[in-house]
Amino acid sequence: MSSSTAIALFTRDLRAHDNPTLQGAVDSAEQALPVFVLDDTILGSPYLAPNRTSFLVEALRDLDKSLKQRGADGLVIRRGDTAREVAALADEVGARTVHVSGDWSAYAQTRQRALEKLLAGHDCELVVHGETLAVVPPGTVAPTDNDHFAVFTPYYRRWGDHPRRPVLDGPSRLASPRVAKGEIPAAETLCPGDRARYLPTGGETAGRRRMQAWLRSSVRTYADQHDDLAGDNTSRMSPYLHFGCLSATELVARAGRSRGAQAFVRQLAWRDFNLQVLAARPEVASQDYRDRGDRWRRDEEDLAAWRTGRTGYPIVDAAMRQLMQEGWMHNRGRLIVGSFLTKTLYLDWREGARHFLHHLVDGDIANNQLNWQWVAGTGTDTRPSRVLNPLRQAERFDPDGAYVRRYVPELANIERPAVHTPWDLPDDVRKGLDYPDPIIDLAEGRRRFLDAREAAAQ
Repeated sequence: MSSSTAIALFTRDLRAHDNPTLQGAVDSAEQALPVFVLDDTILGSPYLAPNRTSFLVEALRDLDKSLKQRGADGLVIRRGDTAREVAALADEVGARTVHVSGDWSAYAQTRQRALEKLLAGHDCELVVHGETLAVVPPGTVAPTDNDHFAVFTPYYRRWGDHPRRPVLDGPSRLASPRVAKGEIPAAETLCPGDRARYLPTGGETAGRRRMQAWLRSSVRTYADQHDDLAGDNTSRMSPYLHFGCLSATELVARAGRSRGAQAFVRQLAWRDFNLQVLAARPEVASQDYRDRGDRWRRDEEDLAAWRTGRTGYPIVDAAMRQLMQEGWMHNRGRLIVGSFLTKTLYLDWREGARHFLHHLVDGDIANNQLNWQWVAGTGTDTRPSRVLNPLRQAERFDPDGAYVRRYVPELANIERPAVHTPWDLPDDVRKGLDYPDPIIDLAEGRRRFLDAREAAAQ
């Protein structure tokens, strides 16, 4: 090729706006080739779940359209080993640089090293843009005596003081060399299986529409209302952040300075906090960050009741059914069901993390695994033995029972307070509900958990 060419390798940054990886490729050469590789390792792993695959395919199609509107030939799709496919394209178009977003799971780091090594043999440089996925990339701030922060509050102070890069508009025009484009496959072809009925629409276009509407109408009340289960005053932008259809840096810049905005920005800081823990300790995706000596129970019946939303505790069951219907769960619901599984039932957090990763559109290794460890008391929580009582949680965050009625139709006509404690209803009414009795007494579960933790500490 006579003109210089750079490759923009898309991974979890499926957007044109505020994308330093794409902008870096555009700025470094006369032509930029946008590429996405359907990685065989990921395609063959449990991570490729039906709900996320549907969102991914829609995001890829939206990105392809966006790139064409900017003058490129569209998104080039390859399938196979990422390093080999990108190296082959670099040879084909004469690229001397490949730009990619930094990512920090164990596999992402392995893939990056393999790509860098193979490209070096092709006289091609790998340029990693750590600031594409994170507001403050892992390793940028750290305590003096450690390679990462293990407690959120001091991390958040440093995170808030760190200078932010400017938000990028995105390239107005793109010139790209012509190569065989490849096809974006159907989601069902990539990953067969049942999908949630009410999935969000994937892609940057849908994500920006949601961002603009939420920042305009809801962010100011976020601090006071984000835990209201029925009100659902959450941004629901987590799937778009996970796939990089939206930029966390842009969200921080646009959120404003209201009390609600600052509470929302704090949640974005949690994403970076978890990412810097995972970067420093990739093994925490499957191993305890802090070993508490747990001897988790194995009970397939209890686990099945939890998975299907049939525990007999309406607030728990409502959240689990929301997950099944929408591929998403309110964050307060995630805390409630996580505590119930790990501390009331005393079942392994990995079972919960695995179930969430199968269903969540926003299923993210750093956030999912480390949030599960936080609620299980094996992660960074400074109160590892706290147990959330689902009845008190229901009274606080679903006082009228509207959330339960929305997702547990058996209880749709039950008034409060019985909607949270249906076992208090007369026997003849209970029998007509087709709703299970509680699978465990809360006091018994709490006692078992605390006794197990105390025994492990001796």
